[in-house]
Amino acid sequence: MAEKKILVVDYDAKSLSAMAKLLKANKFRVVTAADGQAGYDAFVSEKPDLIVIEAMLPKIHGFDLTRKISLETQGRVPVVLVTGLYKGPKYRQEATSGLGAAEYFEKPLDPEAFVAAIRRLLHDEDEIDEELPDSNEVIEALSRRGRGHGAPRGEAKPAHKGQRP
Repeated sequence: MAEKKILVVDYDAKSLSAMAKLLKANKFRVVTAADGQAGYDAFVSEKPDLIVIEAMLPKIHGFDLTRKISLETQGRVPVVLVTGLYKGPKYRQEATSGLGAAEYFEKPLDPEAFVAAIRRLLHDEDEIDEELPDSNEVIEALSRRGRGHGAPRGEAKPAHKGQRP
């Protein structure tokens, strides 16, 4: 599997560095930005597989950036919203339902839960391609079914000896 690229956008240099280090240690390629506009520009130019956005960002607020990216990608690029300010279920609900965030974490981050969520979000995307059968195979399988393979609806299969019908 190719190394996944993650864009991390956070105004706080210490937090940005800590998240980047954590993700790099887990074998992700990391691109960083320190404000909402730089984050959006990096999203356009770098085409990351996933984006981590701090809610409180200068230039473009993290909530607005999350909404903008979610709309533009129609949710194909998962956005993980992180915040130290907006805490509680009300904000989580708003982020995931209203803004299109795939995940929502409050700071301080639980590193294991954070990385597990990112792996899950990136893994789900991979599995979609792998699990869907080729449309021609599906059509062929369905057409074989229609040519007498299996009992037609409404007809019972003959009972074996010793069984009641």
